[in-house]
Amino acid sequence: MFVLKKEDPADWWEVEALFDLCFAPGRTALSSYRLRDDVGPVLSLGRIARDENGLLGGALRYWPVQVAGAPVLLLGPVAVHPTAQGEGLAAAMIRDSLAQAAESWDRVLLVGDLPYYRRFGFYRLSGVEMPPPTNPDRILGFDLTPGAWGGVTGMVTRAA
Repeated sequence: MFVLKKEDPADWWEVEALFDLCFAPGRTALSSYRLRDDVGPVLSLGRIARDENGLLGGALRYWPVQVAGAPVLLLGPVAVHPTAQGEGLAAAMIRDSLAQAAESWDRVLLVGDLPYYRRFGFYRLSGVEMPPPTNPDRILGFDLTPGAWGGVTGMVTRAA
């Protein structure tokens, strides 16, 4: 059994180690990380999942970015320890954090596989560009407020 909670600053390095395990240390070379350089995550939305022994089973983070000056949440990374995969941790963390995000944000962006993220309400965004070499078919959006992505197009840039 896992318990979800907000990520605490004391969890930082353990979460980073989980991300390295799941995505390899070279993950920080991805273009999405250039949007995160020198910008802190949205701590109130970060989630972790711990088991009854306190072991970290999953984690996710959000980062502030913008598209054409509009504030956007960038979801990711989302990681589940290999020994806990298939237990619904990623889905639970995503649903929980999206519900929390809806209290103060309008839209979410992620780079991912539509067949997986569609079940949460994500859809392919057209007219929104991530820094290269991002595959445009993997740029997905979610409206926390109905119609929030309507008319929002352009390059994703670092938060001001």
